[in-house]
Amino acid sequence: MTKVALIGASGQAGSRILQELSDRGHHVTAIARHPDKIAALPNVTAQRGDVADGGALAALLRGHDAVVSSVHFSVTDPATLIGAVRASGVQRYLVVGGAGSLEVAPGVRLIDSPDFPEAYRAEASAGAAFLDLLRGETELEWTFLSPSAMFVAGERTGVFRLGKDTLLTNDGGSSISFEDYAIALVDEIERPAHVRQRFTVGY
Repeated sequence: MTKVALIGASGQAGSRILQELSDRGHHVTAIARHPDKIAALPNVTAQRGDVADGGALAALLRGHDAVVSSVHFSVTDPATLIGAVRASGVQRYLVVGGAGSLEVAPGVRLIDSPDFPEAYRAEASAGAAFLDLLRGETELEWTFLSPSAMFVAGERTGVFRLGKDTLLTNDGGSSISFEDYAIALVDEIERPAHVRQRFTVGY
């Protein structure tokens, strides 16, 4: 049983991660700008938090075994967020990543492919920059979990594949449900296998 601070607990991915953590008996401090939107679940304490206020966020994170952040990169200052985790004294930090920085060919990232949608470019670029910053981080035991290209609501099947830095595809598509992504992330909390690494999950 682990004490986990989950930043962005009311979002699409965050809410599924919260459900998975609760179902497995972990104690969760669920943090969001609007805590009234956080699901009422066993062992979950909802807290209001602002990722732009590093000092207040560090105080909320202190005393936990692990921190998970599930926030949009394009509206977050990575230095503030990483600094808050470092200041909290929590060593284990897991990040809900993006697919844009995954490779589709040697040395070619998904974001660099000609058909990459412009609508997602700002978020994907910010996610890649966040990962680059983490790769220079030596104090935290961080993990960056990239979803597949299509990251959508679906079923909790428990059947998926793990990879490292290459986009996972299946019959020409690339997808993972929020529900199965949550399984992979909580598995990593319970049995760390990718410390100071990025990995990916897909069908």
